[in-house]
Amino acid sequence: MRLPKVILSMAMMLLTVGAFAKTEKVWVQGSVGKLSVVVQTPDGLAEGQKCPVVIMMHGFMGNKDGMLEKMTADKLAAQGIATVKFDFNGHGESEGPFSGMTVPNEIEDAKKVYEYVKSLPFAGDIALTGHSQGGVVASMTAGDYGAEMVKCVVLLAPAAVLRDDAIRGSTMGARYNPLDPPAEIPLFGDKKLGGEYIRTAFNLPIYETAKKYTGPACIIHGTGDQVVPFTYGERYHEIWPGSELHILPAADHGFSRDMQKAVDLMVDFLVQTLK
Repeated sequence: MRLPKVILSMAMMLLTVGAFAKTEKVWVQGSVGKLSVVVQTPDGLAEGQKCPVVIMMHGFMGNKDGMLEKMTADKLAAQGIATVKFDFNGHGESEGPFSGMTVPNEIEDAKKVYEYVKSLPFAGDIALTGHSQGGVVASMTAGDYGAEMVKCVVLLAPAAVLRDDAIRGSTMGARYNPLDPPAEIPLFGDKKLGGEYIRTAFNLPIYETAKKYTGPACIIHGTGDQVVPFTYGERYHEIWPGSELHILPAADHGFSRDMQKAVDLMVDFLVQTLK
């Protein structure tokens, strides 16, 4: 019996991933509750052997199980690099209400996960990646920790626009008084944004904090991004002298037009820097 090409392709992909990696789900105490974390390590890692670890941070209303994260983790495993994906508080499988989420407590989540990763016996150099709001969190965490603790950083469509959105009184299409935000702001999908998110975003020192990081960095952004204009990615390139900047023509915020291109750029940079 001949299998359909689609099924055969998926089976081959699963076999390939299985040959390169193994995964484990754990729980890590975060800023407001337990965080759902997936650790993916290269297959065949010997006891006592160390390898680089990449901590991946999803965006606003996203989760650790996105296709961008999966593709990147699998490709890194094939290169002998471990990954740690997690859901921020109020997202995915992690604890806490979405309305209680703020960028500062996501930074605290990221630091809790970093400390967990640092304690793993196989953990060598640690890198941070982040998409959208996760990019802001990754950049500010790197700024707080410095190049001695963070080997390199990759930002995909970093959403530094979130501060300007808060100042304008408009987040993801929802309008509010930025000087007196309500306790909760209805968003799409029955989600409600907390007023504390707006108050903390209003004065968030995004670039000022990120600028303290002096290690290798790569920024990937698309000219077709209508959520976060690519000029915000260019600004990161300006504050990080020597960083790589890749502006992808017509790529949208989620890189759906050519996700493989974004993944390849990110993985190539990580492999070159970490290996």
